[in-house]
Amino acid sequence: MGERGGAGWPRAADVSAYTDQYFNRTKQIVGHFGDRTVTYAVFMRRPVVFCPRLAVEWIEMVAAERGVAVTIEQNFDEGDWVGAGEPLLYLTGSFYHLVDLETIYLQKLGACCVAAYNAYTMCIDLPEVDFLAMDARHCAGTEMAEMMAYACAVGSMAARRKANARGFVANATTATAHYFGQAAGRGTMPHALIGYAGSTLRAAEMFHETFPDQDLIVLVDFFGREVTDGLAVCRRFPELASAGRIGLRLDTHGGRFLEGLDPQESYAVLERHVPAAIRGYRTETELRYLVGTGVSAAAIWTMREKLDAAGYQRVKIIASSGFSPAKCRVMAYSKAPVDVVGTGSYLPENWGETYATSDIIAYDGEPRVKIGREFLLRSK
Repeated sequence: MGERGGAGWPRAADVSAYTDQYFNRTKQIVGHFGDRTVTYAVFMRRPVVFCPRLAVEWIEMVAAERGVAVTIEQNFDEGDWVGAGEPLLYLTGSFYHLVDLETIYLQKLGACCVAAYNAYTMCIDLPEVDFLAMDARHCAGTEMAEMMAYACAVGSMAARRKANARGFVANATTATAHYFGQAAGRGTMPHALIGYAGSTLRAAEMFHETFPDQDLIVLVDFFGREVTDGLAVCRRFPELASAGRIGLRLDTHGGRFLEGLDPQESYAVLERHVPAAIRGYRTETELRYLVGTGVSAAAIWTMREKLDAAGYQRVKIIASSGFSPAKCRVMAYSKAPVDVVGTGSYLPENWGETYATSDIIAYDGEPRVKIGREFLLRSK
């Protein structure tokens, strides 16, 4: 990238403005009293999926611009599961040229590793489902958006290797679509288009007239008539429906039930299809994902029932709205018949868990680390 705000930012000349000041002052001290060769160990305090590329490429870029050598030893392959406290990588080189890089390479590493872990667990729990990464609106700027797209792709790749999962097949923005092997972002319509059109069916007609070669993915919750409006779209475009080119996106918010559902009927639909599911929940949150408001397992089962009864077995169900790793686990054991999940909820929920740490473990080849971090020393 190399542009302001991108994964290649900041350039070497701008590092001092973006790094912690105590690193800048340490660099001045080392410059005055003499350089040494040091080795850093970089680690995290929780299990993660190794997601190093953006951090490593940035270190290599800065080292090249400064004309210095830095040895980077990656202890795992990209996409590997790494335990808490295990050194992710070792950096060896000039103390003078490494000391001011720590702030920035940790920024580019920690959050990626946690987001990749979350994406991985979601794909593992729902291996037969296509995922779409819809996190861009929730990111704090374009650099974070690139980091999260990369992380999501790595977690998805790991799930494909582990469980032959379908994983994340695309994302919402063109700038980062290359991480998913796509030339452009994917998406059809927001709620704003439904409001503009005045009806769900009219919005579908407008979309199809404008993009006739695209599959028709329609939001159906705007007017609270997910079933009624969804079936109306299928009736209006029977050929698309029979060809499997219609998808109904459920994005019902947590303030109400899907059309036709209430607590009693939510329990009933699960009893008809997956009676064991309602006996498997462990928390109130899991129970809400099963039979509560919003896009619950009961809501998805209900939509599938209604579509099949009307002869639209090939119409797909796309689910969004809060599909976190925890919600995906519930959808897995309730066997929710969802075809596609659109989510940005693999983004780290607890930002404190994303903090990566970098400690020097050797000076001029002599092992030395602060008390309590001996576990970072290289094993002999």
